[in-house]
Amino acid sequence: MPPGGTVSSGAIRVGMYALTWINDKMLEWLGEKNAADTLSQAVPNNVTAEMGLDLLDVADAVRPHAAVVHFLETATGDETLERLDEIPGGRGVHDVLRAFLDKYGMRCAGEIDITRERWAERPAVLFPVILSNVRNFEPGAAGRRVKEGRREAADREHELLDRIGQLADGAGKASETRRMIALMRGLAGFREYPKYGMITRYFIYKQALMAEADRLVQARVISEREDIFYLTLDELRDVVLRRELDGRIIEERKAAHALYERLTPPRVLTSDGEVIAGQYKREHLPGGALPGLAVSSGFVEGRARVVLRMEDADLAEGDILVTPYTDPSWTPLFVSIGGLITEVGGLMTHGAVIAREYGIPAVVGVQDATRLIADGQRVRVHGTEGYVEVL
Repeated sequence: MPPGGTVSSGAIRVGMYALTWINDKMLEWLGEKNAADTLSQAVPNNVTAEMGLDLLDVADAVRPHAAVVHFLETATGDETLERLDEIPGGRGVHDVLRAFLDKYGMRCAGEIDITRERWAERPAVLFPVILSNVRNFEPGAAGRRVKEGRREAADREHELLDRIGQLADGAGKASETRRMIALMRGLAGFREYPKYGMITRYFIYKQALMAEADRLVQARVISEREDIFYLTLDELRDVVLRRELDGRIIEERKAAHALYERLTPPRVLTSDGEVIAGQYKREHLPGGALPGLAVSSGFVEGRARVVLRMEDADLAEGDILVTPYTDPSWTPLFVSIGGLITEVGGLMTHGAVIAREYGIPAVVGVQDATRLIADGQRVRVHGTEGYVEVL
């Protein structure tokens, strides 16, 4: 956590305001779109971006040990880390991976749902990502990426300030811009800490709930520990106190949940329940282009990899990740991709923030991207203009 252990909402708002101010003023003064994107690279105090880089360090610990690499390649989904202690070089890797899980093990895909299995509960979910990092990167990649990102951000700052200095009242505008860049780089990364703290607490809550579930299984009140996920907290409290439950409630709710999972939610739903529909303006786009929202500037062409679950990702360096959405658990994949395309997202959602921090061109809100783009196709991502071309 940052110094003092807490992050004020005011600091986060100031960081986000500075980012917006930079984009607005650079467009007004210099005609530059998304000027803050490069300036956002390698900002400090972003616990989610640091997570992806820390997993590169885990790969560095794995890479020298062929037996450990083989273990990760052949492990089943239920392998425990203790098995590493039996393998040459495995004890050291175990210690490094355990330290990673102590900091990030509460995370997982769909982590806002307390019922989801956490990395600490099933570390094997991370094995494919670690192996991908072993294949795609040389030792010390994490440190080099940070240095490169900070150098590019510094170069971009100097270039912008030089151009602003030549405008009318250039000295005053440059001074204000320099201050806003410092605020943005100093504070923008903190926006990831509130959710990090929330998910950390969620895992503590889950561990307490699962301990009660185990006792209910032992008392034959429920059939399996995950049955408690189909009860409200008030209902669970009553079951714990009374040690009895009508099993038909669980079965009915399991059936309803299976039905709900087959539904397709609307892309935009207001707090009043109104479904908003609309279309992108396409007049300026090449024929056949897929429109979206420009959230991280730049241009990249590469092989599309359509990934619906993080653990199924098989990425080579420079691939374009195409997926419905990302959350913080997907961050370790961002260290190797060359571009990002998602069906859902906005300027401040996870994928957009981490793409800017890593300097990855990204377009989000591309409707039906995982259906319209086939795995393995070559695509162009126009991160500055906000559209995708399928080649």
